[in-house]
Amino acid sequence: MSFVYRALRSLCGVASCVAASLIAVSVSAQPAGYPARSLTYLVPYPAGGAADVFARSLAAELGKRIGQTVIVENRAGANGNLGSAYVARTAPADGYTFLLGSLSSLAINPHIYSSMGYDVLKDLQPVSLTHQMANVLVVNPATPYKTVADVIAAAKAKPGVLAYASAGNGNTMHIAGEQFKSQSDVDISHVPYKGGPPALNDVLGGQVPMMFNNLPAIVELVNSGKLRALAVGDTHRAKQLPQVPTMEEAGLKGYTSIVWNGVLVRSGTPPEIVQYLAKQIAAALDSPTLKKPLEDQGYEVLSSTPEKFSALLKAEHAAMLPVVKKSGAKVD
Repeated sequence: MSFVYRALRSLCGVASCVAASLIAVSVSAQPAGYPARSLTYLVPYPAGGAADVFARSLAAELGKRIGQTVIVENRAGANGNLGSAYVARTAPADGYTFLLGSLSSLAINPHIYSSMGYDVLKDLQPVSLTHQMANVLVVNPATPYKTVADVIAAAKAKPGVLAYASAGNGNTMHIAGEQFKSQSDVDISHVPYKGGPPALNDVLGGQVPMMFNNLPAIVELVNSGKLRALAVGDTHRAKQLPQVPTMEEAGLKGYTSIVWNGVLVRSGTPPEIVQYLAKQIAAALDSPTLKKPLEDQGYEVLSSTPEKFSALLKAEHAAMLPVVKKSGAKVD
């Protein structure tokens, strides 16, 4: 079974998403007195990862539009659960604290962790999607692996010896690896880290030979020769790495690994603030000074109405249950 990562590709054409969102929320007026002070954009992952880099670009552009500073705060832990629980249960429902949520933290974690400290579907209010990213299988260039077939052959020759790093148990990098194991019928070992950057550092250092990582995090490293990319987990090749085949082209039919991210606030936040934030986020994402540089790095910039994001979250939450069960992913 392939991932069911749909994001807005199933809800509207990616090219028209931002424009559609702007039209849909254009009627939302600025709430009286809001925002009267700085806002906090909580990223539940370590600084330096692909999601964090995107968040900082969005925070800067959004701050210009609303006339207030948007502070990015990192609260990492438990694959996004700690920071997410803070927004869902502790932060006031006033629109001054919003969360970077992802497929991993919102749709996969609920099926892996026995308790997350909050209910994804009840305690968080989706505001807008922001972007999606393909995962890419990369290896340290000192390894002998030049193709996906090389990796599969090595894994079959010595079951359980070949290892891959990930950002943590239940992260999409982990699920991508487990899906790879399942579809290629190999036994490879999972090495979880507390975030993507430390996992990537150990692959670069040769402590672990490979990983499945977000496209924006590895593009420059691949192009500079510090990593070797073997396959992209998308339905098409990445324009940043046109020489790298898709997983399907490399032999794994139906394999996709794409992760979406979005902005959420605590449930109970006034609807007029939710709509206002959605409008401002969509406009910020459509800014050429933000959009093109991010897309050049491998992010697929998109936005949505709160209603469409809510529908997507519910669908993905349900769809990820059989995917997680089939993958065998567990919290070690």
